[in-house]
Amino acid sequence: MKKKRIFLMSLVSAALIATSCSSDSTTDPQPPVAQKDGQITAQDDPDLDPTDLKGDVTSNVTLTADQTWSLSGSLIVKPGATLTIEPGTKVEAQAGGTNVFIAVEQDGKIDASGTASNPITLTSGASNPRPGDWGGLIIAGRAPINLGETATAEVVGLTYGGTVSDDSSGTIKYVIVEYSGARINGEQEFNGFTFYGVGSGTVVDNIAAYNGDDDGVEFFGGTVNATNILIVNAKDDMFDWTDGWTGTASNLYGIREYGYNDVTSDPRGIEADSNADNNDATPRANPTISDITLIHQSTVELSDMIKIRRGSAGTITNALVGIQAAPGESAGTAADFIDLTDSAGPGSPLFTIDVTVFGVLDATDIKNEVGATINVVAGNTGADVSAFAWTGYTFPTIN
Repeated sequence: MKKKRIFLMSLVSAALIATSCSSDSTTDPQPPVAQKDGQITAQDDPDLDPTDLKGDVTSNVTLTADQTWSLSGSLIVKPGATLTIEPGTKVEAQAGGTNVFIAVEQDGKIDASGTASNPITLTSGASNPRPGDWGGLIIAGRAPINLGETATAEVVGLTYGGTVSDDSSGTIKYVIVEYSGARINGEQEFNGFTFYGVGSGTVVDNIAAYNGDDDGVEFFGGTVNATNILIVNAKDDMFDWTDGWTGTASNLYGIREYGYNDVTSDPRGIEADSNADNNDATPRANPTISDITLIHQSTVELSDMIKIRRGSAGTITNALVGIQAAPGESAGTAADFIDLTDSAGPGSPLFTIDVTVFGVLDATDIKNEVGATINVVAGNTGADVSAFAWTGYTFPTIN
């Protein structure tokens, strides 16, 4: 009898334990499932999604090189945040035109420090990529411009400009941008790299832009300095500046290859402006450009190899500029070699150009009513192409 009571008590205890365990398993609170809200606040934020990358970066986060990132919309680095992109990282932009881009606002930062052996690539993710598939990389800083203390960018609506000459927006090194330059309209368009009022504290070194639907690189004011820039097949201008840029750029190489026949209404090797509404606005655009090569191989006509207008001053040394046909093909043309005239105001007489001409380019085709100093000389070497070995690009032999 005693054994029977003990057995029954054991059964009751077991039942109570089972009930308790069952109750615990059903009442434990479940962690909430994080929802996307367009704000990237941490490395584990669901919006930092490699398959669907877009949103406002409001904290320090990193795009890692262990996976390909699919950019599906605008990725905007907000003030106080830093976007780090690891060496070797590849970002593939969905073909969304003007809605897909990477931008850094004033007081935000980017640390895109690629290396020669592991560059960072920002490209189109389309199966058949084309120029203009996406916007490109846009940086806005607080350095001086000549449109007033600040202005609003023609794309994205970013505020740029200020009084901080040595402002830093971060580091951009060993970065390739491809198939960018989406167009809003004929006057508003993205570029490969766009620098709005970017300061001299920003590091720009070893960048390349391929197959863009507008300019390869454009400087809107600012004081930023840049070295080793390669532009291949820009539909509009290879190199462009305006709004009072006063920085330096060294070792620049721009080429329009044979077979690349897409053009805007006025494609150029260099397009230099200061301020179209007030040619004497300060600071006057006055960059220093050294060691630059411009080559036109396509059979289409460029408007100018070098266009200086709207009050821009500047100095260009060791320039090598020419039109040279691809092997076995016909050469293209340029309406002008160097042109300092414009309906909105000529280039500044303070401009100085030291240039060697090659190929079929007419070295006498110069429009210089303002009396700028233009020296056509022999022996310039232009860009040192060995600096671009990291890109893998095959450079033509200059004859």
